[in-house]
Amino acid sequence: MATIKDVAQLANVSVATVSRVVNGSNKVGKKTLEKVKSAMLELSYRPNANARDLVTKRSSTLGVVVPDVSDPFFACLASGVDTIAKKHQLQLLLSTGGQDADSERKAIELLLARRCEVMVVHSKKISDNELMALSKQAAGLIIINRLIPGLEHKCIWLDNYAGGQLAAQHLISKGAVSIAIANSNLDINDPIERKRGFNDYLASLDTNVYSKEINHTPNQQGGELAASALLNEKQSFDAVFAYNDAMAMGIIATLIDKGIKIPEDISVIGFDDVILARYSQPKLTTLSYPIEDMAMYAAELAISQNVNKGDRKEIQSHCYLPKLIERFSS
Repeated sequence: MATIKDVAQLANVSVATVSRVVNGSNKVGKKTLEKVKSAMLELSYRPNANARDLVTKRSSTLGVVVPDVSDPFFACLASGVDTIAKKHQLQLLLSTGGQDADSERKAIELLLARRCEVMVVHSKKISDNELMALSKQAAGLIIINRLIPGLEHKCIWLDNYAGGQLAAQHLISKGAVSIAIANSNLDINDPIERKRGFNDYLASLDTNVYSKEINHTPNQQGGELAASALLNEKQSFDAVFAYNDAMAMGIIATLIDKGIKIPEDISVIGFDDVILARYSQPKLTTLSYPIEDMAMYAAELAISQNVNKGDRKEIQSHCYLPKLIERFSS
């Protein structure tokens, strides 16, 4: 394997000159630059990225930690980070963290071990204190989809409580009087806040509205199981608020199979506004979760924080609000 010394010898220049070329210095003449690049090509020389980062004091990678890349929601998150990586000519490093603290920890440590100090992390299981400690190891570590008190300048999150209120308001405006909440069974804060916002809005009304919660895995199969369980209830429902679009689509498929018309018999609203929501039958009414925009902003913030070494001078609200996307399922 060729070394930097081999390149310098073939190009008849100093090792320092080759180093300047590798690190993108503008202090190298055009002819010298061409000689060095030609020698690198002839020798199939590949610079050591970690060594280059040490010299330039600039990370050449941008990391992202997500639980699962097969989920459209997290695919959008990763895509948003990748867009910013390409904009800044950085290499994207993707690490999956699963749904438990140990897996999340290993995913972050893997990026740190590769000297990746700029990263966007989706973590729901690691404690606040541990994430605060990890953020001190990497100035460019930004947390997405979570608010940690004392670390607000490094957090990008969505107001799930407001989303729950919007869903309730919409279903009530459609005349719903008996509503089921098909919620996630994951031990995270998002479903709790959405339900709290939903129920608080119902409690503020002068009229009585019946509501019942049922919990399942937040995917299409979970939605199918939730719908089947609701159909076995003695109480009938005229609307369903699903934790996410995947559950909503599973619910709709099951209800249609049973001869129930959507939205004539039962209205269904989801959450996230994934791409499939626009093409489901009927097209899904949902609440937008601008995760790709949030991820892009988080990535830009990660790069900025790394340059400024976690400086809090730019602290501002990083809270996003969901918006109602009304289609034909409600």
